[in-house]
Amino acid sequence: MATAACLFNGFSDPSRLAILRHLTLGEHRVVDLTRHLGLAQSTVSKHLACLRDCGLVQSRPEGRASVFSLTYPAAMLDVLAAAERLLGLTGDAVALCPVYGVDATSGAADGSGGQR
Repeated sequence: MATAACLFNGFSDPSRLAILRHLTLGEHRVVDLTRHLGLAQSTVSKHLACLRDCGLVQSRPEGRASVFSLTYPAAMLDVLAAAERLLGLTGDAVALCPVYGVDATSGAADGSGGQR
């Protein structure tokens, strides 16, 4: 279970999740992801390094740039589709969760950052 928790922790950052979802469309360079997602280059690079270390993305050189892709695209599509199905079934419960919901994870006013 600890390894599964580590995997889901990798999905817990909105920027990492956006990168993974965008890579389901195909290969991208950092500059492409930066432009498409509206994220800073340093943010994209940091999260791609994390995702590569976890084995979720891979890269190959292309000129002076690196091109990133999903290591297991079909499995990633399955996980993202399952998450969408589960979110559809739970309705607003996930977003309203006092521990991990939207308000809790966006730096709650109590300073706990969602950790209670």
